[in-house]
Amino acid sequence: MRGAVVRRYELSEAKERLSELVERASRGERIGITVHGKLVAKITPPPEAMDLKEAFEEIEPIRKRKTPPGYDSQGLD
Repeated sequence: MRGAVVRRYELSEAKERLSELVERASRGERIGITVHGKLVAKITPPPEAMDLKEAFEEIEPIRKRKTPPGYDSQGLD
């Protein structure tokens, strides 16, 4: 379950425990913040770092795609 919230906290409790919740998120836990029982925000770990070579390897196939028929990129400057 990618992105699933592991534990939820009401906003008032989350404010009191923010440092702890951020620390837990830094270790990989996903935490939900609720207001009146409704999920309104998440504290999640940051995305994994990607080095420049990996980024260009992911971009290259997109760059090589052909322009779809009827598409005019001239007006996109």
